[in-house]
Amino acid sequence: MRYAVRSPSNRRTAMSLLFSPLHLPAPRGGVTLPNRIVVAPMCQYQARDGCATDWHLMHWGNLLNSGAGMVTIEATAVAPEGRITPQCLGLWDDTTEVALSEHLHRARALAPATAVCLQLSHAGRKASSATPWQGGRLLSPQEGGWQTVGPSALAHLPGETPAQAMTLADMARVRDAFVAAARRARRLGVEAIELHCAHGYLLHQFLSPLANQRDDAYGGSLENRMRYPLEVFAAVRAEFDGVLGLRLSASDWVDGAWDLAQSQRLCQELKTMGCNFIHVSSGGVSPLQKIALGASYQVPFARAIRASSGMLTTTVGLITEPQQAQDILLAGDADLVALARAFLYQPRWGWQAAAALGGAVAASPPYWRCLPRHAQAAFGAVSTAQR
Repeated sequence: MRYAVRSPSNRRTAMSLLFSPLHLPAPRGGVTLPNRIVVAPMCQYQARDGCATDWHLMHWGNLLNSGAGMVTIEATAVAPEGRITPQCLGLWDDTTEVALSEHLHRARALAPATAVCLQLSHAGRKASSATPWQGGRLLSPQEGGWQTVGPSALAHLPGETPAQAMTLADMARVRDAFVAAARRARRLGVEAIELHCAHGYLLHQFLSPLANQRDDAYGGSLENRMRYPLEVFAAVRAEFDGVLGLRLSASDWVDGAWDLAQSQRLCQELKTMGCNFIHVSSGGVSPLQKIALGASYQVPFARAIRASSGMLTTTVGLITEPQQAQDILLAGDADLVALARAFLYQPRWGWQAAAALGGAVAASPPYWRCLPRHAQAAFGAVSTAQR
């Protein structure tokens, strides 16, 4: 059930834009989200051989009870060598599909109906790494690592073993792995898929001249560097008739590298190919990046891409306060607002935002009694009696 949650002063806009519905189109009809809050994908590094575990059951159940309109499952590798770390989630065979299906369906059964998006990824030359709390360094085969691949035989960090340059056969194999994972995702019943083309992972590596120094039809010019990510997108679009979007690093934050103007061109192409949304992030491909961190620091990228492409656009990055998210939407800078670590710190961030802005969220009955009294009074037909 969905109930209004109001602030103590009952201060409300005519209708909080953050809590207004939004339809995400798709060939199959799409999905209408009850609000504009998205839980961004967050790697947990808790899988076993690519398989989801009880950690994911707990994690997803928590996020599905957060009040967000859509929850995005973390980067999910389409092949074993595409994992960022040996502990990353995967969806490349029947075993990983069964594990993900069982845990996801159990989590969804214990939460209000919430749209789920699955992020499909291949880490390329940033694969075979230790977890962040172990330093994130490249692992050797003796440590459980493996040979990485990329558009060119270049390492991500100085001193690391270079990636193996992908042949055309390698590229076709990875493209087909994305398609096979999308087919499995459809069987899982997720409402949306997001292709990971950001943060220095494989599809982003093909876009950036810092990682792509090929001299064939997939390197050099902007058109050539865009070619492989667009081919992967087209192949997945042909297989998956649900909501399909893409997460993009709009800038490498390095002079002369991938930038906003090139991102705008890519997004225009994606729109013609049936891309339903763009999730705009930045950085991740180079240790030389100089990111101008600050509140809402990536919002200008989303604003520019939304204006030039006309696509539904999600913004993300140091957005932590309800009014901040509302103001982004009111300014027309984005259509959706994504938060990540804010939801780890405050699992009911969506409830908190609803209380601040006079919105409404879906809530599981066992949690109703936790509300402050001013919010309980706004929950129609919810008893505050204690037993």
